[in-house]
Amino acid sequence: MKKNVLKITAVLGLTTVLLNSCGPKENVPLVYFPDMYFPVAYDPLMKAQDAYSDHENEIPAFVKNNGATGLSPVEGSVAQNKDGVFEESLLPKNPDQYNAGYDASKTLTTSPLNPANAAKDLERGKMLFERTCAACHGVGGDGQGPIVQSGAFSGVPNYADREITVGSVHYVITNGRNAMGSYAGQLTPGDRWRVAMYVMNAFKKGAAAPAAATATTAEAKPETTTETKK
Repeated sequence: MKKNVLKITAVLGLTTVLLNSCGPKENVPLVYFPDMYFPVAYDPLMKAQDAYSDHENEIPAFVKNNGATGLSPVEGSVAQNKDGVFEESLLPKNPDQYNAGYDASKTLTTSPLNPANAAKDLERGKMLFERTCAACHGVGGDGQGPIVQSGAFSGVPNYADREITVGSVHYVITNGRNAMGSYAGQLTPGDRWRVAMYVMNAFKKGAAAPAAATATTAEAKPETTTETKK
């Protein structure tokens, strides 16, 4: 008899637990860090707001930017096409487009940058070349940079032995060629032209003073400002 009572009690207890677990929940459990469970997407160029309260984003840098969290690039970082001389949408999508673009680039013998800034552009081009390119190409443009001399890399050409123009140098910096990758992520569009100008002036004795752009291709557009950033 005692065993039956225990069995009945156990069955009733289990039934009660099951029924309660399946019933309506009037008191939903507290959720900690709701933004991790229910993330709210937002546009970084729009004013950021707290999705769970009326509190607004009051970080000073964002307030100055009308609440937007997508701030301008910091000084010294690579900004997007502020020189206005290249459209990234024109990058080649396949080998045929690349080869056609490279051939066309050889017809460009002048930089689209403002000729009034030629001296400053060449000075900046020299600085960028020595920081970015000389490790492989050498400060003398002979393809004997420290990386090549160490034996870690080979096949870097001597500029003096190549048939190049300021346009083709710029094209290779932007798109890469053979074992050299693109440097579009390291140099702004305008700075790529400045490095190309320096290469021609220092190692090919050409394009020392760029003429005004004649818009021979859609790739090259005149720069809208005469100020050279340093």
